[in-house]
Amino acid sequence: MAKTERRPEQRRRTRLPKSIELAVRAAEDKKAQDITVLDLRKAHGFTDYFVICSGTNSRQIRAIADGIADALSAAGSRPSHIEGYDRSEWVLVDYFDFVVHVFTPDTRAFYGLERLWGSAEPVEIPAAP
Repeated sequence: MAKTERRPEQRRRTRLPKSIELAVRAAEDKKAQDITVLDLRKAHGFTDYFVICSGTNSRQIRAIADGIADALSAAGSRPSHIEGYDRSEWVLVDYFDFVVHVFTPDTRAFYGLERLWGSAEPVEIPAAP
């Protein structure tokens, strides 16, 4: 039987952990663009998921990162590490089980995490309730 190839735009349906869904909703609330969730569990990554999104400028990028941190803090989860906040071209918020990356569009295209982690599976983000 031939192995079927997954087209890049296909997203796997899976139930996201509550903390990741909270992060996605917080990013949506701050008008983040191109939100993507990658499942890294089979890609032998250092974390289980990436949440990747873009903001149009440094002020919005900080607002997205702050919104995510605030939403998860209210749910009892604090990031272990935040990086890039001052420069705000790429803010990384590490929660151990998942890492949030908030980029400018140019920085996101340059680093291409979706391409770099090509063995990770994109996850379909459920519609907001």
